[in-house]
Amino acid sequence: MLRTESVPNGECTILMNVLLIAVCLIAGYSLRTCGILPRDAHKGINAWILYIAFPAVALHYIPSIDWSFDLLVPLTMPFVVWCGAWLVLKLFSRRLRLDAGTYGGLLLTAGISNTSFIGFPLTQAYLGDEGLRIAVICDQLTFIVISTLGVVSAIHTAHSGDVSIRKMAAGLLKFPPFVSFVAALSIPHFISLAPLDPLLQTLAGTLIPLALFSVGMQIRFSQWRKEAKFLALGLGYKLFIAPAIILALVLISGVRGIIAQATVFEAAMAPSITAAIIAGEYELNPKVSNLMASIGIMVSFATTALWWLLLRHV
Repeated sequence: MLRTESVPNGECTILMNVLLIAVCLIAGYSLRTCGILPRDAHKGINAWILYIAFPAVALHYIPSIDWSFDLLVPLTMPFVVWCGAWLVLKLFSRRLRLDAGTYGGLLLTAGISNTSFIGFPLTQAYLGDEGLRIAVICDQLTFIVISTLGVVSAIHTAHSGDVSIRKMAAGLLKFPPFVSFVAALSIPHFISLAPLDPLLQTLAGTLIPLALFSVGMQIRFSQWRKEAKFLALGLGYKLFIAPAIILALVLISGVRGIIAQATVFEAAMAPSITAAIIAGEYELNPKVSNLMASIGIMVSFATTALWWLLLRHV
């Protein structure tokens, strides 16, 4: 007979959350490959995630954050990861003979973490709700990196023209997660959101399963061997070097505990699916960009577990 009382509650929680991740990813992948769902079905799911679930997460968690100097670490993490990717690719671009499209696609995917779709469920699984609060902060700054540095880099690499500051600002102000982030910072100074907490918590609870299901529907594995050297460079940086850089900065800054752990953990996430989509729209080697996201997600389940074991001592 199974003796569940012998398993610590913390380990049970991690096990159940990891199981949830696996079930949702496999379900999304299987239903798409079997033809049960339309090819673009994930777009409807993503609309719910962006317009309902993300804002609910921000409004539910951010007002309860105790802001301090230590939060400079998660606030700057996405920019450091991006700059590190730019430097690494500059160093290896000639040796690997990267064309402009491959360089641009790798910069987008290696330089931007999947802080939400994969980052939220994994962070909650390993670090709990306290870690998820920090993950929300990392995610908002990651979006700023995508919508500014990411888009500008994509346009510049593809030689598609210029992008104005006005257009970038308009994009930020029209993006629901960013608007809700600003609202979550400002509204509690005037009115309490506590009466809405039960509703916000319920809506926020839809984020993780639906996000994982959507990711599962978009996973692609075809023809990865031909792009192995590019994937090794991009994923090697994203899954190992980037979090190591953030860990070094954390240790130097003296920040410890859940803030340090969650920040490094988010830096160790797989490449952003949104970044891969942007790379595809600008024809920045879509094959490599999609493989970075798809394979990165699967490999990151093992690498994030290793990082969690290390971060328990930080």
